[in-house]
Amino acid sequence: MRIARFLLGRLVALIVTLLLSSFAIFGALYLAPGTPLSFLTRGRSMSPEEIAPLKAQYHLDEPFLLQYWHWLVGALHGDFGTSIVFKQNVLTLLGGHAGNTLALVSYAAVLILAVGLAVGTASGLHPGKADTSLMLGATAAMAVPAFVAAVVLITLFAVNVGWFPVFGPGQGLRDRLWHLTLPAIALALSAVAYVARLSRASIRRELGSEHMQTATSRGLPYRIVVRRHVMRNAMIPIITVAGLTVGGLIGGAVVVEQAFQLNGLGSYLVEAVGAKDFPVVQAICLIFVAAFIVINTVVDLVYSLLDPRVTVGKPAP
Repeated sequence: MRIARFLLGRLVALIVTLLLSSFAIFGALYLAPGTPLSFLTRGRSMSPEEIAPLKAQYHLDEPFLLQYWHWLVGALHGDFGTSIVFKQNVLTLLGGHAGNTLALVSYAAVLILAVGLAVGTASGLHPGKADTSLMLGATAAMAVPAFVAAVVLITLFAVNVGWFPVFGPGQGLRDRLWHLTLPAIALALSAVAYVARLSRASIRRELGSEHMQTATSRGLPYRIVVRRHVMRNAMIPIITVAGLTVGGLIGGAVVVEQAFQLNGLGSYLVEAVGAKDFPVVQAICLIFVAAFIVINTVVDLVYSLLDPRVTVGKPAP
């Protein structure tokens, strides 16, 4: 029963957050300089008879809250309206870009979880000179913004040595992985370093904990103690922060996609903002926010499985 209440509470929080986010996204563009009608007419002088169909199509002749309601109902049915620039269904336009962004973020997420956890675990369990070197490298990597990493990687590995292509998402699985390797590294670099440092600190804390010493004093093999006690307890904060970090990749993908010309949602968002294509901007922003919120909800569920005390609403000791 408590588990059901826990899941219901997470679902309600997810729905409320999405509703508030959708209202903020819809309202923010209407607070920007200019009006949707001025962008629809492109500054041309039009008669009231010519403007009336435009107002009716985009519900501009209705109060703001009613406009939001029409947009929300359409979004819930997968209809984000019609692009002002291309005069096509927004969801159809986004379909050709979403796959590239999903592939990039997924690739970067795999790098963050695999490399970050591996480096942090090795450093946490085996202190010494190698540990110090790894943490120094991680500290330096954390200070490198994604756009700087993108420029450096393009210069070194695409232009100078020619190991990787410079632009485009590629076609087919192998070719796409080849094209997305440098963008994924640029997007994940600072996050890999952050997860590695967090993993090391969490593992070190668990190694010095009282329950670790108690388990060792009982004669349990070191590897068993590490696997059952150290790693399981250390993974709770790691999974939480790693999930939030992966969610943050969605925003960082905008810069990386622009640098590598990947033609994803991020780069398309920049183009839509420049063209004042309101329906496209609103749809992409809502998708980004929804993805971030869903990832956070999944993280909540994962660490509640790692520590059942979180599920039933009891604070962990």
